[in-house]
Amino acid sequence: MREPIKRGSEVVVLSGAHKGKRGKVLQILREEGRVIVEGVAMIKRHTKARSEKERGGIIEREAPIYLCKIMLATRYDKRREKKKSTAAA
Repeated sequence: MREPIKRGSEVVVLSGAHKGKRGKVLQILREEGRVIVEGVAMIKRHTKARSEKERGGIIEREAPIYLCKIMLATRYDKRREKKKSTAAA
């Protein structure tokens, strides 16, 4: 049975510009079919100062990526090990 991806799970990006990167799931956006993974797909946002206490500037944060582009790290490692053992045989 397949394990669902939950907040806090370690995942690996399977395709795209961030292929092979690992990170922890910070947030799941079910309606959009996307997830936010820690340290993956970093973007820069230019923010305006809203008050004297809150300063403006360039803030770097994670952007959401499609759910279909990630896999649980444990499943990914098992798959890699299986491919490695069949190639050696």
